[in-house]
Amino acid sequence: MDIVGERRFVEVPGDKTHELPPLLVHSAPNVKRLDRVVGMANNIIESEDMMAETIPTSMDDAERRRMDLAINLVDQYLAFVTHWRWGDSILEWIRQCEITFGARMELRNLLRADLWPHAGRSSFVQLLEDKMQPRPEVGIETAVGTRLTFRQPPPISCFSNQFLFYLNSTLANTAYRTWAHLSPEPVSSLPPERFTFDVVDMNIQ
Repeated sequence: MDIVGERRFVEVPGDKTHELPPLLVHSAPNVKRLDRVVGMANNIIESEDMMAETIPTSMDDAERRRMDLAINLVDQYLAFVTHWRWGDSILEWIRQCEITFGARMELRNLLRADLWPHAGRSSFVQLLEDKMQPRPEVGIETAVGTRLTFRQPPPISCFSNQFLFYLNSTLANTAYRTWAHLSPEPVSSLPPERFTFDVVDMNIQ
């Protein structure tokens, strides 16, 4: 076992580089009716009386303020959906990686929790963070946590403005940390130099 800083790395038998399944990422939010999303955002503004927080000087000013709030809510929602789609892609990739590890004798024991050092499912997230250069615009751990929290991305009408502005990342990060600690400690990292895989953006034709 190698130790670098505070991180432990499992010892992969041999010296070959192992190719893992490609990560097929759906990076775009894929919202079909953006006008409906904007309409729902306006409903949130009305129902939560967000306009009462400011005193507009004219009707035009009030309308501009309402539109700014709606656009901001929509931006936050689209970022949420983007994170969810990344997280969904990553969890499917982890499942494919686990199948690959189980099929290869030299990798099979690395995921056994009764052996030490061992890797856990969160080790694949860490491997992804180590290998992806340049880093994606989304937070990988936040993306996985978002997918762990929601089986499907709910419509914007299900959310409060507080969730979209403040609570989203906190909830997702808590979900990720809880999931990551499901594997018995200590969980070791996978050495990035021993693995290779492609990241394919399915939204780029």
